[in-house]
Amino acid sequence: MNKKSTLLLGIFLLFFSITRAQQWGDYTLYATQNGTTANLLDTNGNIYHTWTFPSTKKTGYSTYMLPGGSLMRTVARAGNSFSGGPICGEVQKVDWNGNVVWDFVYSTTTYCTHHDICPMPNGNVLLIAYESKTAAEVTQAGSSKNIVMWPDKIVEIKPTGATTGDVVWEWHAWDHLVQNYDNTKSNYYSSIVNHPELLNINYKTAQDWIHMNGISYNEELSQVCFSSHFLNEIYVIDHSTTTAEAATHSGGKSGKGGDLLYRWGNPPAYGANATATINAVHDAHWIPKGCPNAGYLVGFSNEGISATQSAVFQVSPPYNGYTYAITQGQAYTPTSYTKVHACKGHTKNMGGSQQLPNGNMLVCIAQAGYIYEIDSSGNLLWSTTTSGAVAKAFRYSKCYITGGDTPIISQNINSLMSSSAASYQWYFNGSPIAGATSQTYSPTQKGMYQVQIVNASGCSAISNQLSFYFNSINTLSDNNNLNIYPNPTDGIVNIEGSIAKEQFEIYIRDITGRLISKTKNTNILDLSTFNKGIYILTITSNNNISINKKLILEK
Repeated sequence: MNKKSTLLLGIFLLFFSITRAQQWGDYTLYATQNGTTANLLDTNGNIYHTWTFPSTKKTGYSTYMLPGGSLMRTVARAGNSFSGGPICGEVQKVDWNGNVVWDFVYSTTTYCTHHDICPMPNGNVLLIAYESKTAAEVTQAGSSKNIVMWPDKIVEIKPTGATTGDVVWEWHAWDHLVQNYDNTKSNYYSSIVNHPELLNINYKTAQDWIHMNGISYNEELSQVCFSSHFLNEIYVIDHSTTTAEAATHSGGKSGKGGDLLYRWGNPPAYGANATATINAVHDAHWIPKGCPNAGYLVGFSNEGISATQSAVFQVSPPYNGYTYAITQGQAYTPTSYTKVHACKGHTKNMGGSQQLPNGNMLVCIAQAGYIYEIDSSGNLLWSTTTSGAVAKAFRYSKCYITGGDTPIISQNINSLMSSSAASYQWYFNGSPIAGATSQTYSPTQKGMYQVQIVNASGCSAISNQLSFYFNSINTLSDNNNLNIYPNPTDGIVNIEGSIAKEQFEIYIRDITGRLISKTKNTNILDLSTFNKGIYILTITSNNNISINKKLILEK
């Protein structure tokens, strides 16, 4: 090779190295809709790993990678009572070797899952589902149309066996309606615009009315967001509620129960005098912690630029603690996109994006099967085209797939300890704590704590959040009269004593400190759906004085 060729080769390799260094992560996951495979591609476009599914278990919509290399996927189940697209009815967890470790059906004649799912840090999964309402129910709810409707609901499923799961939380759109059509029917308010927390049943009323298609969970806020194709909005609701509170207008960290905390994209849907921004939206999610603009809400607008060009938009919400600021009678801010990316293509349905830690973004033009990565300036860094439609695609690091286990936090009185690692960083309410880089940490205030570790292989992982309260030497008033029984228990636990006269909260954690459930002001606990084992019961009064009690659950 002559000197000129050597120089040109050197320049090319340098350019390639610089370009490659701008990319983020190692592998891209995609699964074609109605297909029987899921693939991991490396950044050179080569297949690194493939999962193969039976022809009777085709992919319904989205597929996600879980830490450690398993998949959580939607399945287009045969025999559902509901029709349309994309109806799923089933969700699976599949390990790295293709073994199905959980196969759960959520489909009957009265409800059925569809579109997206959201795996949660606690091992549960959120599902979107239609539920059927009769024409009589629709009319009584205040609709101007006498039709059958399929409003959406959201359920959180806790896997309990190879094919079983418990509904541990649920939210129904049907519980949060408004109408000013008939004052003799339910949900009547004379002003729609003054109730943006509710859905106007007479706005674009149809059988498949809302058509949810994207769902995401924010652990720091304990909130859920979702997108609606037909109503052209993204929404935020409170997940810190109980199921009972989620059916009402009070409770939870927000104090608003299951009402909409925030909505964006189509102010006319709640009577506000402002211009609609979104046109056919999918893939509602938050930009995650550790990425630029963390906390922004993101969506994929199929006709965001024009009828032939889609867009990814980002919105900076008007956060106000666990709620969102709004002037009554006006639209939620911002009035337009905070940021927008004009996509390199168009998809009439589906589509999504992923915001990456270095400021890059992965974009999925679904129907074209075109997946690409851009940097923060919009420069194309990587792309691939698949042989079929892909609802959503995701980029993962090698450490996410093959790295160490998620760290576990244990609590010893008023001190926290992480499982062993090479290095540590503690977080309080989602923000890093300066100087908190040891295996143990002694909190100075109550709140949500996490630890991020780097293991011996150089892989980073972050724990689930732990809700911390001080274990005071003080006791609840007249605590010597407190009686918690039976213990051990086969499920039902009674709480007796003068505490019944106070306002109090009850937290149940497993032995790792992970919060399992939270209730208020109840003297009977039902643990019958919990797994057999040891749990920590914490009772906290309204003056933040707490007691702990070890419970043994025997079945």
